[in-house]
Amino acid sequence: MQTGKTTDRNIAELAGLYTKRINKYCAFEIVTQPEIKNTRNMPVQEQMEREGKRIIGSLSGEDYVVLLDEHGKEMRTSGLASWMEKTLMFPAKRLVFIIGGPWGFSKGVYDRADFSLSLSKLTFPHQLVRLLFLEQLYRAFTVIKGEPYHHE
Repeated sequence: MQTGKTTDRNIAELAGLYTKRINKYCAFEIVTQPEIKNTRNMPVQEQMEREGKRIIGSLSGEDYVVLLDEHGKEMRTSGLASWMEKTLMFPAKRLVFIIGGPWGFSKGVYDRADFSLSLSKLTFPHQLVRLLFLEQLYRAFTVIKGEPYHHE
């Protein structure tokens, strides 16, 4: 799940490619929450709260929620693959990865999360985070399946 759609055609095309590849391993879809409108004079905290309510409202109680967050746990690709393999055995209905908006997540979203994962200590625009994460998710599945995509 991501706030705001990918507007760059090239990034969207690559994201679509990795989404198709991931769907060979599991049922996978990208859900995009619309961006909050009229934020020019809106305090950042209010923007985060509104966005957080939308995110939480789209989740079920059975979802295992993972935030893609700069303060989350960093892993190597092999560690991500191992974590994915274990996590996919949980009895959760869905494994939901969430990319936040420009200000990050509200306290309510942090409280609802089961895990936080960091792709890097660097800050990236959310459109690139989506693409980077999709590639890493695909890469993790190839590691789990023993396919030759990843080299270590």
